[in-house]
Amino acid sequence: MEIDWSKEHIKFDKVLNSLDTFTIGFCLLLEKQRIKYVLISGYVTILFGRSRSSEDIDMFIERLTQERFYTLWETLQKTYECLNTSKKEEAYHEYLAKKCSIRFSLKGIFLPNMKVKFTDKPTHFAALNGRIKVTVSKNNVWIAPLEGQIAFKLYLGSDKDIEDARHLFRVFEEYLNKEVLRKEIQKLQIRKELLSDIGWI
Repeated sequence: MEIDWSKEHIKFDKVLNSLDTFTIGFCLLLEKQRIKYVLISGYVTILFGRSRSSEDIDMFIERLTQERFYTLWETLQKTYECLNTSKKEEAYHEYLAKKCSIRFSLKGIFLPNMKVKFTDKPTHFAALNGRIKVTVSKNNVWIAPLEGQIAFKLYLGSDKDIEDARHLFRVFEEYLNKEVLRKEIQKLQIRKELLSDIGWI
């Protein structure tokens, strides 16, 4: 994979899969509504070539007023459906406002789905405010900082998460800010042996 890298922008080309197409389409609607979002977790590794299945994509979005969310809801309803509820009032007040996520899929198709949550923790705000623009085959999406993603995957610690961390580390080893990564790892109190698992000692 040939990558054009800078701290704020990553560019590369790939053959888009169905998960990519779904994600790009959803993110484009948020961009048109000028809603700040960030993609996190497993899909980030899939975007950069990790071959594994995933049924959902995780994202944080900036906290919206009720009015802005209702406008977004009406726009999304033309193409997507909310899997939690058919009522925008319930989606906002009973889920998002209470720090719960809601899921959207294409109408009539349960998978994949987009898991949407308001930012409500320092780590969420850090991901949103430090987000990186990715241009993949001329399509733009925003992802969380890679150092934080690698550290968090190691913190989760399942075989799948460690493989995700290893993949991101291998793809971006020459570009990562190792000092930032080290701080993220220390912050989460990650065991040193896991660093050798991703190829970094």
